[in-house]
Amino acid sequence: MTIDVNETKKLLAQLYNDVSKELFGVGTTLLKTTIASNMITIQAKHKRAARSMALEGEIPSLKLEVDFHLSLLYKRKLAERLELHFPDLIEVVLRDYDAQTQWAVTTILLHHNLID
Repeated sequence: MTIDVNETKKLLAQLYNDVSKELFGVGTTLLKTTIASNMITIQAKHKRAARSMALEGEIPSLKLEVDFHLSLLYKRKLAERLELHFPDLIEVVLRDYDAQTQWAVTTILLHHNLID
């Protein structure tokens, strides 16, 4: 399968930011997408939401739990969007989010290589 790498990166960034805007009301401040063989990596710096800062100051343990569940929700919603644009190509979406720095790294493993 041959793809236009630049157009695919733009689409991935748009899908990622769309999920961010849907869940948090804001997009990312920095986003970098890398495509290599059967793996896509998205590195994103997120904006800190006001309600997140409020929880962090009042109930830090609840904020961590909310961040964890929001990250799972983010991953699920992104996987659903990816499946619409890349049917039967996505094997798994993995995501790690660091609440302190607001960085997230999302790795998407594919069933086969996108580029040769």
